[in-house]
Amino acid sequence: MDVAHGINKTSLVTALLACDLALPAHGAGAARELPSKPTVADVIKASKPSDWRPLDPENTLYMEVPGGRVIIELAPTFAPRHATNIRLLAREAYFDGLAIIRSQDNWVVQWGDPDEKNPRPMKTAKATLPGEFTVPMKNDSHFTRLPDRDGYARQVGHSNGFPSARDPRTGQAWLAHCYGMVGVGRDNGADSGGGSSLYVVIGHAPRHLDRNITVVGRVISGMPLLSTLPRGPQPMGFYDKKEQHVPIASFRVAADVPEAERSRFEVMRTDSAAYKAAVEAQRNRGGPWTKVAAGHVDLCNAPIPVREQP
Repeated sequence: MDVAHGINKTSLVTALLACDLALPAHGAGAARELPSKPTVADVIKASKPSDWRPLDPENTLYMEVPGGRVIIELAPTFAPRHATNIRLLAREAYFDGLAIIRSQDNWVVQWGDPDEKNPRPMKTAKATLPGEFTVPMKNDSHFTRLPDRDGYARQVGHSNGFPSARDPRTGQAWLAHCYGMVGVGRDNGADSGGGSSLYVVIGHAPRHLDRNITVVGRVISGMPLLSTLPRGPQPMGFYDKKEQHVPIASFRVAADVPEAERSRFEVMRTDSAAYKAAVEAQRNRGGPWTKVAAGHVDLCNAPIPVREQP
């Protein structure tokens, strides 16, 4: 998914749309050309440094695979116990030397221990945890609601950069299964996963999985390294031969990586006017190519912009 906070009293949308084009030189009676709607690129270009937040090194993971680095941002607000456990797994080098074992077309890419009969032992982390499928709405203080209707939840929007949903009737909130979101693999039992098997959504958003699996974060950078992997020939996209496995060289918490080796990425703040402008630019796409604006945006079609720090 390699794909802005205060802007006085005038929103960035208004500022971008209020540009006044000069009359053409063909005479005072010539018709004025209407300004085009801003694109997401326009919004990013007009954003301010305060519209962006850097990644927290303690909640950022680096997974090194043959093609390069995959960067994952954890969401401890929604899965605190699993986020802690995954950091423990990283710090005991549990994933180092394991592999990507599954690539299912229009579904997920999964990694973990390919040997289920003789799994790698854990030193400090827990093998299983109770599922963290939802959290009380009061735990999430960064929710910014989208006005668009959604078929899976009464309210949807973004929570500090993560696509999320909530139901005021039950008082529960959860992360949504959008492209690039990372979840915890499990068996039938709600408490049968702990973070030793992780997957990332690479296809059309399987929102029916919401509230059925613990979602722990999203890939910030490196999605092409995962989404373009050869599809597994076995049922559900599993690889059936060892040579098909994609080795994981290392899996580390960014805070444990020397400063000089860290990647510098920042995420657009979802409490900023620039964020609202970016969503509007995706709801009613601008630029010369678009002829009919949709006037609607699906939660998973409004990804939060991410960029390398200037």
